Amino acid sequence: IAEVVGGAELVAMAGFIVAAASLRTPVLLDGVVTQAAACLARAMVPESIGACLAAHRSAEPASTGALVHLGLHPILDLDLRLGEGTGALLAVPLLRAACGVVGRVATLADLDDRKA
Repeated sequence: IAEVVGGAELVAMAGFIVAAASLRTPVLLDGVVTQAAACLARAMVPESIGACLAAHRSAEPASTGALVHLGLHPILDLDLRLGEGTGALLAVPLLRAACGVVGRVATLADLDDRKA
């Protein structure tokens, strides 16, 4: 992949993804370039994709193919083509809200305990 569509920066991003995955640190992919780096990371260390979240599906045609190849579903699908991390900036508050809900929502067992 790096020989055909990228260079040292793509390899560096792929290495970052592999390293983050080894530390169990999530990586938020934003746009086609980071998705291409994730494809390279997957080729190097397939399980590294487990650390990746797709912030959004870019309007760029390659984005859909990359996400399918990676087996990722985008958090947002807003037809963005702005660059500069816009998709990730929009996805982070949604992810924070989801974490807050999951951390505070009652389970069925909790509700049964309240009835007793």
